[in-house]
Amino acid sequence: MKAIDLISPLIIKGLSSDIPQELSIYKITQDTREIEKNSLFICVEGSIQDGHKLAEEAVARGAALIIASKKISVSVPVVYVADTTKALAILADYFFQHPSQRLRVIGVTGTNGKTTVTHLLDQIFRNHGETTGVIGTMYRRIGDELLTTKNTTPDSLTLQRTLSEMNEAGVTTCSMEVSSHALVQGRVWGTDFDVAIFTNLSQDHLEYHHTMEEYAHAKELLFSQLGNSYQNNQSKYAILNVDDSVGRSYQNKTAAQIYSYGIEQPADFRAIELKTTNKGTSFTLLFQEKTYPVHMQMIGKFNVSNALAAIAAAYASGIELANVIDSMEKIKGVRGRFEVVQGAQDFTAIVDYAHTPDGLLNVLDAVNEIKTAKVYCIVGCGGDRDRTKRPIMAEVAMSNSDSVIFTSDNPRTEDPQDILDEMVVNLKVGTYEMILDRKKAIQAAVNQAATNDIILIAGKGHEDYQIIGTKKHHFDDVEEVKEAIKLKN
Repeated sequence: MKAIDLISPLIIKGLSSDIPQELSIYKITQDTREIEKNSLFICVEGSIQDGHKLAEEAVARGAALIIASKKISVSVPVVYVADTTKALAILADYFFQHPSQRLRVIGVTGTNGKTTVTHLLDQIFRNHGETTGVIGTMYRRIGDELLTTKNTTPDSLTLQRTLSEMNEAGVTTCSMEVSSHALVQGRVWGTDFDVAIFTNLSQDHLEYHHTMEEYAHAKELLFSQLGNSYQNNQSKYAILNVDDSVGRSYQNKTAAQIYSYGIEQPADFRAIELKTTNKGTSFTLLFQEKTYPVHMQMIGKFNVSNALAAIAAAYASGIELANVIDSMEKIKGVRGRFEVVQGAQDFTAIVDYAHTPDGLLNVLDAVNEIKTAKVYCIVGCGGDRDRTKRPIMAEVAMSNSDSVIFTSDNPRTEDPQDILDEMVVNLKVGTYEMILDRKKAIQAAVNQAATNDIILIAGKGHEDYQIIGTKKHHFDDVEEVKEAIKLKN
């Protein structure tokens, strides 16, 4: 693309020199390691590194044009803008020819349930015969191709590149997790969402957002930015959980048409008569004064809420309700989300990603609905993250389990013992176990478990690593449970 054309959408504050008419840009990046000849380098100020300090290196590696917001001295033209982060989003969308406008994009935000809802939607659209894409915590997936992901929601350049690759692969629907960090940092600027879903809001990420009000406002951005056009080919929908007071408050924050869902509160899509067994959950769906029986293989009230969100979004996207319900009944679940570990044991072992007080309570509620014997809970808290939730997590585990083992969960740069000490600060000594080594904690629970007991290993879910210091070490809860069962047998 001609450099002159590429920068045309920007409000330019100044130029260090004229840009040659013949200059073509073949790549844009904010990472000097990715630079090739005739690249455009954008000087983004990150939390660790200021890209302005890397401008000379970028030119040495082949950058032919620089976007900056501070004065720099290099041998190639520099385009000055007020905000390089916003410029990155604008250029990425323009460079990849507005990829989100060529497919249906469904964004899911909330503290818990994002991964489950995106995967439910993905399966519904696949069953409908579509080629689909997923962007989220576990991976980016284009059709059947899996790509690694660094963040739940990628930076704007990676995101637009991924959406462009989805265009090329014939993807028609992308289901995407949208984190609060991404919304505040502008990672989804330029992405044209068709449907936005709110799952719930509970305490998490306060080390970043500081207050629940700021956290709620961050999530709100997905709905307030959903668009103001009511053209027939540009209908936008907000899918809101009205069981959550924050979800109800978002109803006047968006110009989009709204479908509400809930269990406790009256809603467009409402679930009543919930019944849970160790085989799944059934409920009656109320929609437009009609009732529909729904049977899911997933367990728990929280998964009914996730299912309602997916059902409403799929219906808003044009799929017949009967087909949506049929797909829902076929879905077995999502890896690391209330995942029952199969092995040669007479007790049940469940691995779940629950890492917030509300998430842990939801999962333990589901476990207690199906229990016939003791419930064991293995749980920890991540290092370098919200410290205020640690004692709350511990109290939730203690109040809803028969036996609790506190252990390490991605301690990062903190001392694992310090994290656990903060978790148990309000608990009576002797009422719980504390085993720092997560492998040994899992083995201890497996060895103690008797017939029909349930072990919940919470916090890591699909993750196959443990972050100690700044390094990732291979660790998979499912693998460890299976190995512990073999050793016990």
